Amino acid sequence: MNKTDLIDHIAITADISKAAAARALDAVIGGVTTSLKKNDNVTLVGFGTFSVGLRAERSGRNPRTKEVITIEAAKVPKFKAGKALKDAVN
Repeated sequence: MNKTDLIDHIAITADISKAAAARALDAVIGGVTTSLKKNDNVTLVGFGTFSVGLRAERSGRNPRTKEVITIEAAKVPKFKAGKALKDAVN
């Protein structure tokens, strides 16, 4: 399922227009992004938790030159599925 499919699903399920569904989805994604930028967690009970994790500095290799390079530490988004989502999938 891609974003367009999800918008279609939201529009049908919520009985709203596709434009309204697209705005709603964009608002949710924007809210999650804004919270993660502030290092806040976003918890949707039963669905899961979005959080920011830290990836440590590590060494890598340039595939063209085979030269060893240092890959800087970075913040990465993480998602941990909630119990209801896990149960729905299994």
